[in-house]
Amino acid sequence: MTIAATPIVVTGTTGHLGRLVVDSLLARGVVAADIVAIGRSAEKLADVASTGVRTAIADYSDRASLDVAFAGAGSLVLVSGSEVGQRVQQHSNAIDAAVDAGISRVVYTSAPHATTSALVLAPEHKATEEYLASTGVASTVLRNNWYSENYATDVERSGESGVLLSSTGDGRVASASRADYADAVAAVLTTDGHEGAVYELSGDIAWSYDELAAAIAEISGTPVEWKNVSAEEHVAILIGAGLDEGTAGFVVALDGNIRDGLLAETSGDLARLIGRPTTPLIDGLRAATSN
Repeated sequence: MTIAATPIVVTGTTGHLGRLVVDSLLARGVVAADIVAIGRSAEKLADVASTGVRTAIADYSDRASLDVAFAGAGSLVLVSGSEVGQRVQQHSNAIDAAVDAGISRVVYTSAPHATTSALVLAPEHKATEEYLASTGVASTVLRNNWYSENYATDVERSGESGVLLSSTGDGRVASASRADYADAVAAVLTTDGHEGAVYELSGDIAWSYDELAAAIAEISGTPVEWKNVSAEEHVAILIGAGLDEGTAGFVVALDGNIRDGLLAETSGDLARLIGRPTTPLIDGLRAATSN
């Protein structure tokens, strides 16, 4: 096993993906002392610290905290931030701090075909990828498709109502579990040949919303029908349910991206990196809703 330069700093470890990256690195034999878990919550970091890794509190919006957290590090896992509209500046802060700290390798979690896609989430990732490339630091870009866990709330909501509502049309989603994507991060940091690579990561199977409804029905034990509506109807329904106009528009724009086939690609990159098939939709949903 060839391990990237250590210590390996992993951001976002008080969130779902970052914590799983830490777990996967440990499972692959990376020594706990060679991992630095970064997050914003001291309470949640205490749980991560129970694995034996080092921890540091830092925030993408606080450059000084990043400078302290990255000092002496060899590699950085830059898990993309969750604050839409602020991510370009936040990611740039982290990249600048990495460069100044002398970090030799950055692994960034991006979005499908970020530099060319019409995906509503792509522009911030495109800007981040371009900024990262401009620094000259060695990097690997992992363009993650959807997480199956994104649909965990639908299991409860649609299981109770009997209806799965969307404006996705015949669109398909090649989702995988967060654990699959986390294993991909660990793989590129513990095997050779990934510097400069850009991987389009997705699940092995692109499923339809009919299939999502069937999976929810199997998990909930109640019949679930998929109801497809127009974008206009969908916006009105979401606003009627209490969402503000901007949020409703954003949700419907994502459904439009799915309808247009932007999340349907099954490249096989993810399964090849992790050395196994990706987690089936129903198994990912069961795991996400069993806690």
